[in-house]
Amino acid sequence: MVHIVSTINLKGGVGKTTTTVGLAEFLATEFGKRVLVIDLDPQTNATTVLVGEDRWRELNSEGHTLVTLFNDALRDENEEARFDLRATLQRSVSPVAEVRGVDLLPSSLDLIDVQDRLASMSSGRFYSNNPTDLLRRAVKPILKDYDYVLIDCPPNLGIVTLNGLRISDGYIIPTIPDVLSTYGIPQIQSRVRAFADNLGEDIHELGIVITKYRSASTLHNTTIRNLESATDLPELFNTWIPEGNAIAASAEFSPTSTLRQKYQYQGGYDVFRALAKEFIAATEEIA
Repeated sequence: MVHIVSTINLKGGVGKTTTTVGLAEFLATEFGKRVLVIDLDPQTNATTVLVGEDRWRELNSEGHTLVTLFNDALRDENEEARFDLRATLQRSVSPVAEVRGVDLLPSSLDLIDVQDRLASMSSGRFYSNNPTDLLRRAVKPILKDYDYVLIDCPPNLGIVTLNGLRISDGYIIPTIPDVLSTYGIPQIQSRVRAFADNLGEDIHELGIVITKYRSASTLHNTTIRNLESATDLPELFNTWIPEGNAIAASAEFSPTSTLRQKYQYQGGYDVFRALAKEFIAATEEIA
């Protein structure tokens, strides 16, 4: 059974991509899972972390990114569709030599321009081009090949994000424990709940992942206490990702041999392994 989880926060710079990529690499390498990363964020960070900027430029110039899928929905009826799932799917990605089993559907900066146009597109006969259903229809043939699909969503709740949620069983919210980063959590909850109700399906709140945590910060500790005591917010994962050089560097495409080298023996490696284990348990609960 495949578990499909979106990663969302309305604020950028909160460690969303670092969390997504870290989970993907550890799920595959430490727990033997087949993982697909779908990068829907126009910032393309997950893509460049996993394949490097040079390879991303090649894919982008060849039209082998997800922006081609969305552009196809906006084409004239007499134009031929250009999206090629097999050519776009990048297999065995990651700059870490020991990582096997992580595949990628890459993003493009051009997704920024596409989103507004998608909102006004024609739905076609019998709603065949429902703008929130484009991704589901495109990737359906390959979902059965994976144990986990992780979707890195843009920092908004627009059409592209809704495409990710449309195929998701649940979602996580990575956040720095401060006021600005956590402010939009209730909005995410209400929008996802309304979207799921409209679909007649469940999209579960798997929890909040604390990122860039500074144990000496009064603000961080106070915010975490407030999040833990709130009865109307998602639960917190027990594993908190600390702020640190190795974890910050993990968001760059830098070839290494092992995950221990990438995330360092102290802190990062143990944290991400624990988070991945906890993540597996959370997804199995909603299966």
